[in-house]
Amino acid sequence: MITDESRCPCGLGEPYGACCGRFHRGTATAPTAELLMRSRFSAFAVGDTAYLTGTWHPKTRPADLELDPGQRWTFLEILGKTGGGLLEHEGTVEFRAHYRQDRRAGSMHENSGFVRVDGQWSYVAPVG
Repeated sequence: MITDESRCPCGLGEPYGACCGRFHRGTATAPTAELLMRSRFSAFAVGDTAYLTGTWHPKTRPADLELDPGQRWTFLEILGKTGGGLLEHEGTVEFRAHYRQDRRAGSMHENSGFVRVDGQWSYVAPVG
């Protein structure tokens, strides 16, 4: 169980409540594409499907999102990024997300595309 005092799953080393928890609660919005990516990883780690669907671009958002209860997201590596800054409208974040499932370690690698919609970053889809 992750509490506000627990280390945030996103890997920045801050307490969850002061890091991604504030985005999940809606008291702040991620100012960059990378911070949105990190907060989405943390949402997978804590099982926050409402945050995941709310930060998914309306054109690519799935109608229903069910997380695998047997999959535990363990840590995130940011491998690279383009754009996605405070004054930009598009960006990509390449990452490797590590998980454990059925006592086995695994990882998922993706280069994700992000766009700013009405002033807030949204995840669109994997990019080439």
